[in-house]
Amino acid sequence: MQGRRGLYFRTKRLFDAATAALGLVVTAPLMALVALAVLVVLGRPVLFVQTRAGRHGRPFRLYKFRTMTDAVDAEGRPLPDDRRLTRLGAFLRWTSLDELPQLWNILVGDMSFVGPRPLPVSYLPLYTPEQARRHAVRPSLTGWAQIHGRNRLSWEERFRLDVWYVDHACWRLDLRILARTLGLVLRGEGVSPEGRVTSEPFRGSSPERLLAAEELDPRLPERRP
Repeated sequence: MQGRRGLYFRTKRLFDAATAALGLVVTAPLMALVALAVLVVLGRPVLFVQTRAGRHGRPFRLYKFRTMTDAVDAEGRPLPDDRRLTRLGAFLRWTSLDELPQLWNILVGDMSFVGPRPLPVSYLPLYTPEQARRHAVRPSLTGWAQIHGRNRLSWEERFRLDVWYVDHACWRLDLRILARTLGLVLRGEGVSPEGRVTSEPFRGSSPERLLAAEELDPRLPERRP
């Protein structure tokens, strides 16, 4: 079993690198158009760059197309996300075009196509030991949590699904996730939490929230009745 799992991860890395390289070539004209649109509407920088936690918690620089302005209030504090998100930015998020630069992250080995989503390094001290197991694999563009609610899940539910993926990762599961992700992207589902344009920051899990997350069956998109 261990040998089969090791073979899976080796072939997965080859698939990621080859597919990301091809994706960068094929989408280069599209990315050039998106970059030009961002430059015209938002100005420089075109890319949003942030340090995220990778495999085993190692930091790496994640790249996305910028979707928000740098507008601040009278005291120099950034305005709320919903006031900084532009129409172009909302479109890029709805279509997931803002994620295209992460093909580079996949090519160089920072990320994979399937796995847990990469999160800020500031979250690392806040995870429970069980939640921290999500970092046993490379972070990714899409994952088990993304096809079961994406940003509309609570943090505890997302982490539970991430850990379930770590324990069950295989080619059959990855292909299932990729197929489901394509449908979600085409429909633009789950991009934003209910009533917000971005997720609330993770501030740690209370015992009550962890207990509530236990009610989510990680194999199904529905909650248990």
